[in-house]
Amino acid sequence: MLGIQDKWVFLAYVLMVGSALLCVIYGALTWNKGDEPIKPEDIHWAKEEKEEIEEAL
Repeated sequence: MLGIQDKWVFLAYVLMVGSALLCVIYGALTWNKGDEPIKPEDIHWAKEEKEEIEEAL
């Protein structure tokens, strides 16, 4: 079978090709999904971080 003597080597090739296909399918499904909306707690966290950096400088 394609010169592969060991079943474990064959399994490794099958899993490698299968994982590559899964990555391509996942990328195709999430291609234009878009960004997550900005949450108020994210804005609050960014303001706190900016203030801490400005105080340190």
